[in-house]
Amino acid sequence: MTSFATPLYKVGTVLALVSSKHEERGDFDLAKSQILAIDAGGTMTDTFIIDEKGDFVVGKAQTTPDDEHIGLLNSSKDALDQWDSSVKTEFPNLLAGVYSGTAMLNRLVARVGKKVGLVLNKGMEDTHRMGRGVQSHLGYSYADRIHVNTHHFDEPLVPRKWTVGVTERVDLFGNVVIPLYEHEIEDAIQKLIDDGVEAIVISLLHSYKYPIHERIIRDVAEKMIKEQNKEIKVFATTDYYPVRKESHRTNTTIVEAYAAEPSRKTLEKLEQSLQDNGANFDLRIMASHGGTISIQANELARTAVSGPIGGMVGAKYLSDNLGIKNVACSDIGGTSFDIGLITEGDLAIDSSPDMARLVLSLPLVSMDTTGAGTGSYVRIDPNYGNLTLGPDSAGSLVGVCNPESGIETVTVSDCHVVLGLINPDNFIGGTIQLSRERAYQAVKEQVADPLGLSVEDAAFGVTELLESQLKNYLESMILGKGYSPSQYVCFSYGGGGPLHTAGYTKGLGFEDILIPAWAAGFSAFGCGAADFEYRYDKTLDLNVAEKASDDQIIEAGSELQAAWDELKARVSDEFHKNGYTGDEVKYRLLFRMQYQGQLNDLEIEAPIEVFENVSDYRKLVKAFEDTYEKVYAKSALSPELGYSITAAIVRGVVEVAQPKIPKESLTEETPPEESYLGTRDVYWDGEWINADIYEMEKLLPGNKLGSFSIIESTATTLVVPIGFETYLDENRIFHLKELD
Repeated sequence: MTSFATPLYKVGTVLALVSSKHEERGDFDLAKSQILAIDAGGTMTDTFIIDEKGDFVVGKAQTTPDDEHIGLLNSSKDALDQWDSSVKTEFPNLLAGVYSGTAMLNRLVARVGKKVGLVLNKGMEDTHRMGRGVQSHLGYSYADRIHVNTHHFDEPLVPRKWTVGVTERVDLFGNVVIPLYEHEIEDAIQKLIDDGVEAIVISLLHSYKYPIHERIIRDVAEKMIKEQNKEIKVFATTDYYPVRKESHRTNTTIVEAYAAEPSRKTLEKLEQSLQDNGANFDLRIMASHGGTISIQANELARTAVSGPIGGMVGAKYLSDNLGIKNVACSDIGGTSFDIGLITEGDLAIDSSPDMARLVLSLPLVSMDTTGAGTGSYVRIDPNYGNLTLGPDSAGSLVGVCNPESGIETVTVSDCHVVLGLINPDNFIGGTIQLSRERAYQAVKEQVADPLGLSVEDAAFGVTELLESQLKNYLESMILGKGYSPSQYVCFSYGGGGPLHTAGYTKGLGFEDILIPAWAAGFSAFGCGAADFEYRYDKTLDLNVAEKASDDQIIEAGSELQAAWDELKARVSDEFHKNGYTGDEVKYRLLFRMQYQGQLNDLEIEAPIEVFENVSDYRKLVKAFEDTYEKVYAKSALSPELGYSITAAIVRGVVEVAQPKIPKESLTEETPPEESYLGTRDVYWDGEWINADIYEMEKLLPGNKLGSFSIIESTATTLVVPIGFETYLDENRIFHLKELD
């Protein structure tokens, strides 16, 4: 296996740490390295290590999916080589470690999890196998979504033979319609035990309103398992995801049993590897809601999608420090293009996302992903003769240009090499020597000749097609939310982001376009910037008329407060596993509300710390309506419909070390002489251009570059094409400007 462990870059005095808790202990006097943030993507594993002086390094190594700790250590060694140091020297000084990876998601996609048994209402045993209709076309292109003959259902996580039913029925209001037939429980559980299942999930209709029946079945199952000396964990949905939507809730709890529990073992192995190398901290994992949680967390399925979330969290952290309220986030890696919005300083949360072609009940930072990256395969459609990109990708193998890859199909990276946009001798620091000859011949045979184009025009057409698709994705997301790009600042990051930023932002009219110098490790940076935070949700159905009596308001408010208290206790229990007491936890109370009869609710932070009286209810309504008129319009306010509080939410945070973005002194606009590397011929829009090449690490704040410029780092490449210019600000962030 090819090792990608090679130094990437170091930018001095860009980040500093702030943590009063650790300053009081004096740890800052003892430590050099302070935070280790890890992003194990499908292609590369990035590590972001920050010391007490504010210096940071980014390491990069090939992801090792069969044993992720190998890629983690290789990447860490890569980073620490920049300090002429080692893992053994630095790991004992670390105060915190945060990890994001793809192991759990890969298990779901490949359907290689535990053998799970499922207990449902009798008569409903086929519902999981049937699935929601949308699951038949999740992840498809628009063309395939509208043609039903292309739809198909994946195999269910739990096959029908391991699904059993027990008689009971609770209605949507939480009333018991049919009592639980307790005499049926033992036979149902025994069948699953005899079938050799490794976990049991219990999901009854409307159990989030009436949890007693699920807990009775859970207790009987656990008693039987203990008596028979079996190692089978029982998961009742009411203990994990007490929320509305039966398919989503059932799927999510199955994911806990099927994929999260095996992944917990992987994470424990990672933590043990860190400890074997001297680390002494509790490893935290990036969770779907944008915070980090312990590997001992009850609801570990929240960490299934963590890498792209790191980028969004990093963008929010950076924008908060820069005072930017509206940000369009765009992340290009080797396999995908991830986009999301930060509006009025807030990350939007999707409470019913989909993942691995499953509908789920997880709070997920709202973002879209498409299979278009620098490693995407390029093909000619045999039916129509047009170019197609992806969605499959060569990932870490790069493309035909990598002689050791074994790849035969052209990728976008091959086109970069043909056009001269990337230096084939400096890819990942020169560890992989790319071959322009191999790329040229492959593009000629597979793309140029079939289209009747020159090799250069074919390669340029591929990059134009990619950028056109990315531009459409980004613009449609913003317009679809009722906003305009002119209201947003665009953040571009990821290893492939700076290559294409100009192309996919051209003409959109963003307020500004920012590219951090550490763009290639930005998701890992986001992991290091994330709070240590747990979030728990509970579905409610509290309907309050516009002119409700005080007694009705107090009754609804009391039920809301009871839900908050229940969720606060669960958050406190999670932090207790890591030795934090209630006094160290800062709680945030949130709720979801809508007008009665409407389909969509809004998530709002409560302007109160505890519900005590009618005045507190008025504050909740005002907070809801202030948000409502921002999302829709003031004229859309409909208080005459009455209000529905649909969910209670509690987020708990404890203080951890985080990076801080300082300012550096600006210098002159002309780059220093030592940053200039010479020129290189680049093919651009029908002609060869002599491009100026600069070394990213040697540019200084205040430097301004025009077109045609290529700014190279061993981690990424920033292209400043015709019609654009860029300057480097005091935070080592490049501003890309489209000229009039």
